[in-house]
Amino acid sequence: MPKSKRNNIVTLSKTKKKGREHKEQVVNGIRQALDEYSSVYVFSFENMRNSKFKEFREKLKSSSRLFLGSNNVMKVALGRSHSDEAKPGIHKLSKILGGHSGLFFTNLATSDVRRLFDEYEELDFARTGTAATEKVELMEGPLEQFTHEMEPFLRKQGIPVRLNKGVIELVSDFVVCKEGEPLSPESARILRLLGMKMASFRLHLLCRWSPDEFEVYKQDLDLSSDIDSS
Repeated sequence: MPKSKRNNIVTLSKTKKKGREHKEQVVNGIRQALDEYSSVYVFSFENMRNSKFKEFREKLKSSSRLFLGSNNVMKVALGRSHSDEAKPGIHKLSKILGGHSGLFFTNLATSDVRRLFDEYEELDFARTGTAATEKVELMEGPLEQFTHEMEPFLRKQGIPVRLNKGVIELVSDFVVCKEGEPLSPESARILRLLGMKMASFRLHLLCRWSPDEFEVYKQDLDLSSDIDSS
């Protein structure tokens, strides 16, 4: 008789220890950075793309350091109030950390930092659920941008197509997406096939702390944009 898997005992001690150690590393890293860099910024992001963020981080590694992760862990590192703050006045950053945000430590001049963040934008293919930025419609007729082998795949995406002498033909006009409406999985795949990028990965500065100054740049940003693991 096969052994029941319900009775298997799984220990979580190693997982818990690993999680605790990681949190301690983040806290220690942030507190070390407080001594190494002259300014700290809180930033938010939309349409996160990990590969693009790593490139941004690599570009600035000689002068700066960025932290992403649990807001609560970062708040512990900074301090939540006057009584436990790591540096005088830095607990104010904890009050702004929220949603999808991070910390940027740097020795760069404030003007250079604001220019870097204001100018940074990376376009990418939108994921399911992202609001379409424009209406996309395919018109009846041949779809010569696709090879005949793709006809079954296009049909599975709900596109009314047929093969006509080896050429994929759209039987009737087809709306891929409408502006402002969330993309379905099929719409997202079709837009990728069409090479249309509707997602904009952006970083926004919210505030800055230095030993002699605290500035708030934006307080009304929506920090609820989904994190993407690409």
